[in-house]
Amino acid sequence: MRSYLRIVCGIAGIFGLEDLQDAPDRVKKMTDRLAYRGPDAEGQYVGKNVVLGHRRLSIIDLSDAANQPWLSADGRYALVFNGELYNYRELKTELDYPFQTNSDTEVVLAALIQWGMPALQRFNGMFALAFWDEHEEKLWLVRDRLGIKPLYYTRIGSSVVFASEVRAILDSGLVDRKLNRAALVDYLRYQTVHAPQTLVEGVHMLEPGTYLELGDVEEKKTEYWKPWQKFHLDMDPIKVKKEIRERLTRSVEDRLVADVPFGSFLSGGIDSSLIAGIVRERLDLPLDTFNVSFDESDFSEAKYASLIAKKFGTQHHEIRLKPNDFMSSLPDASSAMDHPSGDGPNTWIVSRETKKQGITMALSGLGGDELFAGYDVFTRIPSIADRHWILSFPKGARSLIGNVLKTFKPGIPSAKIKEVLTADYYDLQHLYPIFRKVLLDDQVSSLLGGKLLPNRVKEIITDLEQYHDFTALPTLSRIGIAEMTTYMQNVLLRDTDQMSMAHALEVRVPFLDHRLVEYVTYVSDPMKYPHSPKQLLIESFSELLPSEVVDRPKMGFVLPWEHWMKNELKSFCEERLNGLKKREVLNSQAVDDLWRRFLKGDPMVTWSRIWPLVTLSDWMQTHEIE
Repeated sequence: MRSYLRIVCGIAGIFGLEDLQDAPDRVKKMTDRLAYRGPDAEGQYVGKNVVLGHRRLSIIDLSDAANQPWLSADGRYALVFNGELYNYRELKTELDYPFQTNSDTEVVLAALIQWGMPALQRFNGMFALAFWDEHEEKLWLVRDRLGIKPLYYTRIGSSVVFASEVRAILDSGLVDRKLNRAALVDYLRYQTVHAPQTLVEGVHMLEPGTYLELGDVEEKKTEYWKPWQKFHLDMDPIKVKKEIRERLTRSVEDRLVADVPFGSFLSGGIDSSLIAGIVRERLDLPLDTFNVSFDESDFSEAKYASLIAKKFGTQHHEIRLKPNDFMSSLPDASSAMDHPSGDGPNTWIVSRETKKQGITMALSGLGGDELFAGYDVFTRIPSIADRHWILSFPKGARSLIGNVLKTFKPGIPSAKIKEVLTADYYDLQHLYPIFRKVLLDDQVSSLLGGKLLPNRVKEIITDLEQYHDFTALPTLSRIGIAEMTTYMQNVLLRDTDQMSMAHALEVRVPFLDHRLVEYVTYVSDPMKYPHSPKQLLIESFSELLPSEVVDRPKMGFVLPWEHWMKNELKSFCEERLNGLKKREVLNSQAVDDLWRRFLKGDPMVTWSRIWPLVTLSDWMQTHEIE
């Protein structure tokens, strides 16, 4: 196994020290908060107008040579880096720099010194970093292309405070712990807040593929990457499948370099099964796999995971959950949330059990659905768009049809169909925000006492459609980019990072290698989805997957919340909903009404409409948010 220095961890810092003589102490408080992300070492750099802090989790080479902050040979530049650079060896041969180690972090520093921000175009990895030029007194904050690693910041007077987590910024003592009420509507609609906003007033998330330049002039934000890149694709099916096979295999191989035990999450679905197959059969490496199973057999994917583990000969670990086990873990899982989420506890549980087995790095199949059209939304939107003739009927007639459907078939799907029927246009920016909603607008309006702000997801899609290169893409690719820009980046990746790092576990995501993303973005719709979800991916690795996995119904990684919340977790939920009412964040009567309807089995109020309210209350209490 190749050996070199690699670090994943947490970073923090303050730029602008004129009014902050105690900045080093404040940065120390922030890095202390990030200690679990980097339990192996800590460090701090103090410059003329900046303090940089770092916590280290050692993945490769445990020597002190890998500790950060990293200083250039001449002392002019400093870097704190969270993540990893997979192509550092190739870049190193192009750099004129007196290297002292085999670290990818030192290559990042040297590349930024020699090439400046254009170096980011050459990087292949996942990262968030802060790069400081002592002579120019400039700081650059940078986030990777797909947003795998988080980075938050806020401006306090003439200073900018940044960190890998919101709560680290809160621990600086410089930020008021106030709820961002403008972002609350976004959270209620989509169980998350989309970048650049967060639920803390004044705290922002740096967008993926973006860097922020800070100096003696006004801050400047630059977007350095979009998923679409200008190149022509040979649409020969044989060549396309070969290219996908090679790119995904190379991506998995790049992410297997480690001097610590590694494993892979295995749900028994197509994406995680493919990764296990690539590791075992194509790369011929040993592999530990991990699956969560339940006593409630309807929710268990264990048999499929076991089948794949047996086929590929992995060292398999089945994590069997009971309601009492989960209930006893909920307080810890909730306190690990840097930002509230409806899905977070799932990842927290599997990460904890994986870490218990001595695993420090794990692979995940996250991203496969977004790239290869694995969700229902990929078929629903084109199907409705093809029926644009519906718009020729008067809106009143369409609304009447929608009301009839809701009466005879009550539930969220029917309510969304009614909203579709009464829409003004059948394009991506109008349809996609409807299908991704958790709470409908009338429910959100009731919770907020009648207040309702513009739809943030619609704004994101509208911004994307300003790019000609985006609108020229195949329909399924545009839907996939909408998924990556909203749900994946702001729910799945954020949950994966905060819940895995809570156990000092690094999760790597091979499907989100930017070279693979760029390539698949240009594949035509008929080739990507000839007749069933992810067919192109399946055919690209036709020899690896057994039919039992390919043909089984899609389940997703879902805990049996509906049953638990009405039974074992009922009092847990009620306590937190009562706490939310006492804080007067939401309309108390509306909260009571949703909970009552949920307990009665109202199809308009499923568990996923209630649980985000529970986690919101818990998060506010844990972090003392006003």
